[in-house]
Amino acid sequence: MPDRLLAEAVRECLLVAGLSVIVNDRADIASVTGAAGAHLGEDDLPAVAARGILGPSAILGVSTHSVEAAVAACALPVDYVAIGPVFDTPNASVKRRALGVAAVAEAARRAPLPIVAIGGITLRTAPAVLEAGASSVAVIADLMGAGDIAARARAYLALAPKTR
Repeated sequence: MPDRLLAEAVRECLLVAGLSVIVNDRADIASVTGAAGAHLGEDDLPAVAARGILGPSAILGVSTHSVEAAVAACALPVDYVAIGPVFDTPNASVKRRALGVAAVAEAARRAPLPIVAIGGITLRTAPAVLEAGASSVAVIADLMGAGDIAARARAYLALAPKTR
């Protein structure tokens, strides 16, 4: 299925549930499908160009791989900054050393934007990452490897602070 059709199908399903879609790597697909925003990796379109495509109200985030890069990324036209990998990850495409929870804490202390932690995070380690100052966690392997993905997702949501 082409990227655009897949993004549109996911967006429609999530709208029914009152949820939003952030498209990974592709600001153009996010724009044409009406997604809430995009997340950019280091080899993707620059944040300034993506913001031009998405407009000022879309959610835009970027990935970084050090505390210094996370702090520097806050000068870009983005809404949040991801840092990682926090832990070793089974994702074969990630060939970086784990930064650790201390890096998350330092980035959260120094960065004026929300910090999203990513990389090797599990339901067991997520509380420590959140306590270190991450605004949220991005999880792939622990979620997708769960026997019951919906139940695992609910367990992660239970970790989030309750808001009114």
